[in-house]
Amino acid sequence: MSIPLIFALTYPAYLLWAAVSDLVRMTISNRLNLILAGAFFPAALLLGLSLGDIGIHTAVAAGGLVLGMVLFALRFMGGGDAKLIAATALWLGLDGFIALLFYTALAGGALTLGIVIARKFFWALAPKLPKWLGQHLEAKTGIPYGIAICAGGLLAIPHGDLWARLTPLLNV
Repeated sequence: MSIPLIFALTYPAYLLWAAVSDLVRMTISNRLNLILAGAFFPAALLLGLSLGDIGIHTAVAAGGLVLGMVLFALRFMGGGDAKLIAATALWLGLDGFIALLFYTALAGGALTLGIVIARKFFWALAPKLPKWLGQHLEAKTGIPYGIAICAGGLLAIPHGDLWARLTPLLNV
């Protein structure tokens, strides 16, 4: 397996891990976010991003963290979600980050609407379902927004400048 392929798979694999973790446990671990963020730096260096470009990615991630912290403070999302936005933004750069926000908002709206409708019509099924699934039918449970961030992060891949460097190496 080639090094570019390993890095091409790292980002989506960790996003999917975050989505499943949020769906099942309603948490996204700090370890997962740190691994996702930390894996960016060797990937960026091996793919030839300049230190200036890495700095831009880092600044975008810092901005994503601030945005996530504001959304967390307003109780729109959990702390793991806020950190996942930052770790995801790190891989995408500025154009990819804008796409991430757009796609995440769309996916989050659809996810929230779906869960609200399911809670209205299927709440009585909650005790009969596995705990990880039934919890989402309970009114007091939050929305597993890591799923929306995962969808947004995957859809934003073509907009990120790191991916433009990776695609020719994968012969795609």
